[in-house]
Amino acid sequence: MNGYYSVFNPRGEKIADCGIERDAVNLMNMRNRRWDGHYFTFNPLPGDIVDVSNGKQLPTRDIITVNMDGGVGGSWTVHSSEPKLKENQQEPLDL
Repeated sequence: MNGYYSVFNPRGEKIADCGIERDAVNLMNMRNRRWDGHYFTFNPLPGDIVDVSNGKQLPTRDIITVNMDGGVGGSWTVHSSEPKLKENQQEPLDL
């Protein structure tokens, strides 16, 4: 698990952040020779953050395709993306 270790003194003030547990334990032990009560905590880092809210999706209806026939100066035609089959009259899929 990715994260870091924070070392605190007995009053709860942060002394340092360490990348590995061994460094946090060594720092805590060095400081405990003078004062008892030092401690450390592990702070995990969040993983990949993915926004899955509905407001960020592209619309799946009202898609229009535009084809140009004839090259430069040709005619433009707009084809609607509405389904050609009516509801519940779809052809079965061959799997």
